[in-house]
Amino acid sequence: MKTDTLKAQLKRTLRRDLWIAVAPATLLIALAFAVTFYFVKPAPPKTLVMALAPEEGGFNYMAKRYQKFLAQHGVTLELRNTKGSVGSVALLSAEDSGVDIAFAQSGTTGGKGQEVPEHVASLGSLAYVPLWVFYRGEPVDDVRGLQGKRIAVGPEDSGTRALAMTLLQANKVDTAPTELLPLDRDAAIDALTQGKVDAVFLVSSAESPRIQKLAAVKDVRLLSFTRAEAYTRRYPYLSRHVLPQGVFDFAKDVPDRDVVLLSPNALLLAKDSLHPALAYLLMRAASEIHGSAGILDKTGEFPAPLAAGFPLSSEAKRYYATGVPLLQRYLPFWAANLVDRLWVMLVPIIAVVVPLGRAVPAVFLWRVRSRIHRWYARLKEIEIQLEEDPDQEMLQDMLKRLEEAEREVNRIAVPIAYAENLYFFREHVDVVRRRLTRRLAGAPEHKDAHPLQMPA
Repeated sequence: MKTDTLKAQLKRTLRRDLWIAVAPATLLIALAFAVTFYFVKPAPPKTLVMALAPEEGGFNYMAKRYQKFLAQHGVTLELRNTKGSVGSVALLSAEDSGVDIAFAQSGTTGGKGQEVPEHVASLGSLAYVPLWVFYRGEPVDDVRGLQGKRIAVGPEDSGTRALAMTLLQANKVDTAPTELLPLDRDAAIDALTQGKVDAVFLVSSAESPRIQKLAAVKDVRLLSFTRAEAYTRRYPYLSRHVLPQGVFDFAKDVPDRDVVLLSPNALLLAKDSLHPALAYLLMRAASEIHGSAGILDKTGEFPAPLAAGFPLSSEAKRYYATGVPLLQRYLPFWAANLVDRLWVMLVPIIAVVVPLGRAVPAVFLWRVRSRIHRWYARLKEIEIQLEEDPDQEMLQDMLKRLEEAEREVNRIAVPIAYAENLYFFREHVDVVRRRLTRRLAGAPEHKDAHPLQMPA
C-alpha cells in the first residue's frame, strides 16, 4: 500500500515538473508561430477573372489558350467581355469590379485622359498588334492625307479608337470636314469594301485572316507610315515594323510593296494586389503561348518588358531578370506554392523550437535536482558545526538531524533516469555520518574525510 502511494506521488510530481518545464516553452512556441502566420502569404485563389475585348487584337483567341494552360494547374479563368481596351483597363482599375487581370493595348488608359490608373501593373508585352489603316483613293503617305475623309476609328472605349484619335489629333485632322465614325471591326470592313467610308483604322495581329483578306481587296490601299520613326519617338509604346512585300500571298504579291507599320503591343495587365504565385504562373503561360515566331514576331521575343504606358510589376521585373522561380521549375504549381508559403515557418522552428528543445530537458532536470540539492544546506550546516568542537549532546542532535534529512530525501519522488542524484546525496550523508560516529566514539577523524562536493 505504501509502495502504491509512493508511485502515485511520483507520478503527480513528475507531471507537475513536466508542466512547469513544458508549459512556458509551449506558450513561446505558439506565440512565435502566431506571429509568423501573420506574415505567411495567403494561398492563391483558384479562380481568376479576366477583362478583354473579344474583337480586339486577337484577345479572344489568346484568352482561350490561357484558360487551357491555367486549368492544367488547377486555376479557373473566367472571361468578362468589354467593348475595348479602355473599358478593360477601367474595369481592372475599379476596386469592386472583381476583375483580376486584363488584356489591353499599350498606350490606352482607363478613360481618365492620359493618366495611368492606380493599382494597375503590367506583367509584360505579349505580341505586336499593328495599326492597319486601309483606305480608298489616291495614295497617301501618312494620316494627314486623310483630311476631310470619312474615317471609321472604332467604337468608344476601344484601343483602336484611342490610338486613332492620338494620331489624328497629332496631325490636326480630327475635326470637320473630317468625319469620324464609331464602327466596330466587322462593320468598318464592310463599309470600306462597299465604299461607304473612305478609311478604317484597325488594330489586329498580322496573322488575322480578316486583315490579309482586306489587304487583297482591289481598290483598297494599305497606308505605309513614312514618318513611323518620328511617331515612335513621341509615343514610346509604339514600334516601327516593315511588312515585307508578298508576305500575305506570294502568288498574288500581297502586299505589292513593303509597308511600314506602327504597332502597339498586346499587354497582360493585373491589379498590383494579384497573388505573386499567380503572377508568375501567368507569365509562364505567356512564355509558352507567345514564345513562337510570327509574321512580325521573332522566336522568344515575347513576352517582354517593353514600354507599355503601365509600370512593370515587381514579379515581372524578377521574372524577366531571373526567369521562373526555383520552386516552380521543379515542383507542380500547388506544391511550389505550399512550400513557398511554409518556408517562413522555418523561422520559429530555428529561432525558438530548437533552443527550447534543449532548454526544456535542462529545466526538468533542474526541477528534479533542486528538491534534493536544497538538503545539502543541512549537510553543510552539520559539517560546519563539526569544526566547532561540539559536545556529545550536540553531536547526538546533529546525528538526529542528519538521519531526519536522509529520511526526507528518501521520500522525494525521483524518476529512474535521474535517480543518480538521490544516491549521490546518500553517499554524502554517509560521509557526514561516519565523521559524526567517530566523533561520538572519541576516535580521531581519518585523513580521508573531506568537505562535501555536490554532483554536477
